[in-house]
Amino acid sequence: MTYDQISTQEGVELVRLARTSVETFIKSKKLISVEKHSNKKAGVFVTLYYINRRSNKRNLRGCIGYIFPSQDIYQSVIAAAINAATEDPRFIAINEKELDDVIFEVSVLTKPSLIRVGDTDESLSKIVIGRDGLMLESRYGSGLLLPQVPVEQKWNTREYLTNLCHKAGAPSDVWLLPDSRLYSFYSLIFREKLPNREVYAEKT
Repeated sequence: MTYDQISTQEGVELVRLARTSVETFIKSKKLISVEKHSNKKAGVFVTLYYINRRSNKRNLRGCIGYIFPSQDIYQSVIAAAINAATEDPRFIAINEKELDDVIFEVSVLTKPSLIRVGDTDESLSKIVIGRDGLMLESRYGSGLLLPQVPVEQKWNTREYLTNLCHKAGAPSDVWLLPDSRLYSFYSLIFREKLPNREVYAEKT
């Protein structure tokens, strides 16, 4: 998957689809049917942010996705959106009253590329904050962080890797072990500026 395979208009449609699928499911417990089909497949993540109206702060409210696509991108977004809203184990399910205060974001991912880990400093230099998402596979488990996460958390590269290891339930330096696998990927991010308002594209 490359950037030119997903247009801005398609990205806007994906965000609208994510919101509609969640609203329909929460209000009626029904899955929407999509008349439009695509032969495009890509990893996708749907991230939900709750906006505190008093402080105007954006807080994570759910994030679920699929790094390896198994169905067309529209179906993947529907499934990821509903699961982000109702099945993220870190949060209780979103209720209908919250929907007007939730921003929807869809990330379309490239295929992960293996980072050859050798010299630590050389490996660190291959990772660019704000551009690279990371995925780790280790003996302890696996973990993934989208490229926008270290920007939002103001992490440097070492902090990024440490938190990726923790996400995988592993010690902070497990990415250096010979049997671990570290991957990078890029993503196109499409996000509502405000709940149920204009959608914009943010390249990483």
